[in-house]
Amino acid sequence: MRRRIRALVAALSALPLALAVAPSAHAADPTTMTSGFYVDPDSSAKKWVAANPGDGRASAINTSLANTPMARWFGSWSGTIGTATGAYVGAADYHDKLPVLVAYNIYLRDSCGGHSGGGASSASAYATWIAQFAGGIANRPAVVLLEPDSLADYGCLNPTQIRERQGMLGGALAEFNRQAPNTWVYLDAGNPGWVSAATMAQRLHEAGLRQAHGFSLNISNYYTTSQNTAYGNAVNSELAARYGYTKPFVVDTSRNGNGSNGEWCNAAGRRIGTPTRLGGGAEMLLWIKAPGESDGNCGVGTGSTAGQFLPEVAYKMIYGY
Repeated sequence: MRRRIRALVAALSALPLALAVAPSAHAADPTTMTSGFYVDPDSSAKKWVAANPGDGRASAINTSLANTPMARWFGSWSGTIGTATGAYVGAADYHDKLPVLVAYNIYLRDSCGGHSGGGASSASAYATWIAQFAGGIANRPAVVLLEPDSLADYGCLNPTQIRERQGMLGGALAEFNRQAPNTWVYLDAGNPGWVSAATMAQRLHEAGLRQAHGFSLNISNYYTTSQNTAYGNAVNSELAARYGYTKPFVVDTSRNGNGSNGEWCNAAGRRIGTPTRLGGGAEMLLWIKAPGESDGNCGVGTGSTAGQFLPEVAYKMIYGY
């Protein structure tokens, strides 16, 4: 892979100056620099299976969940963030695989939902954190989903806080462009049931979507791939009509096999969807929210905390009941 990177650098250096100074994040395709998606060896499903080999659910969870490539989420729990992202993408790079990371630490995170509330202590603290996040990735290939729900979750923010959030996201995109040229960054755009396509297109543009590779849909939700594809295409139609450009998008298919029943927090009867892959109606279908990890103290996860692995929920999600 290092030979491919050196060849890419040499090719870029030979370009006319006007092209060579284009935003570096758009200069490389990380999917062609790797041999498939990375399976997190420390995912919640992997760790549970290793700790419970005699459990009757372990075989199904191991086969259907633990060995499917899915995203790793990074936030305040990750310790020194540059070290954490660097170690993760370094491990993936060693195996010539493409890692998928979620940056989830924005100031005033989950202000309305509350179950995942928290995030950085200030806008400036976030700027420092995300710069270190990008620096840890550096030149290695990666996919990053930037701040799930941050543009859809405006209802509890005042106009000043909204402008501040837009600035944080735009600043984050600039850092990835500057420090992580082989990373595709997707700015999160919520899901089809949250805000209209026209409203989301405006929010994406105001937050700096032009600097991103694309946008992401359905993170931690259940809408079908076809519903998300229709919504993503509608967002792109609005972007084209208003601002003169479109962007590729990805869909979280980890829990959308049965579609949505209208609930968003640990909904009962849901099922895993299409495993991580390129194409499939979007640029990529990705398992972003790990199946079996709780959304919080709600629904079939009553009594749990956000991110806690619930083996019975995971097991039932494999079969859709």
